[in-house]
Amino acid sequence: MRLILLGPPGAGKGTQAVSVAKEFSIPHISTGDIFRLNIKQGTQLGLKAKSILDSGLLVPDDLVVEIVEDRLKQEDCKNGFLLDGFPRTIVQAKSLDTILNNSNISLNFAINIQVDKSILVERAVGRRICKECGATYHVLFKPSKNPDSCELCGGELYQRPDDNEKTVSKRIEVYLRETAPLIEYYKSSGVLATIDGQKPIDMVLEEIFKLLRKDKV
Repeated sequence: MRLILLGPPGAGKGTQAVSVAKEFSIPHISTGDIFRLNIKQGTQLGLKAKSILDSGLLVPDDLVVEIVEDRLKQEDCKNGFLLDGFPRTIVQAKSLDTILNNSNISLNFAINIQVDKSILVERAVGRRICKECGATYHVLFKPSKNPDSCELCGGELYQRPDDNEKTVSKRIEVYLRETAPLIEYYKSSGVLATIDGQKPIDMVLEEIFKLLRKDKV
């Protein structure tokens, strides 16, 4: 199963990706996670990406493509993968097509999680993430049972510096300009599937599962 998750910031891609990857035993590849790990470790890549991510802008295509191509060559991607946060532009999508064509494989679906802009800001501003295991919560929609700590590992919950209204609004504007055209790109390729992301998390996940299980039959 080879998948891409599309959707604006706050659409719930990360939350759904974890469950989908586990259900179908494929690696969840998040370019955002890769960059944040490098930022935390203080690598050259992390230092270069930090100022870009904090300002709500996109990391340059060539840098992202190089990282993803290297990741897809790893052994755990042999039977499939789920890309979350890549591609973000038509240029990246065409680069991904080239990478896949060179390996004689193709995508099963590009799943577009659709959510209205007014809901996205509320979702992003209320997001909290565990410093230890990376689990995601929301102060309104998915609070941890333990205030200020992760119910899975006990780690401290924090708000990402870029999860504020001003930066989130800017990220949405960038998405609409740079990434939304991918919807038509993958629609024309015949692999696009659109899911209503405004429904409760469990219902959104079940719709995705239904789509993917049907494809496996």
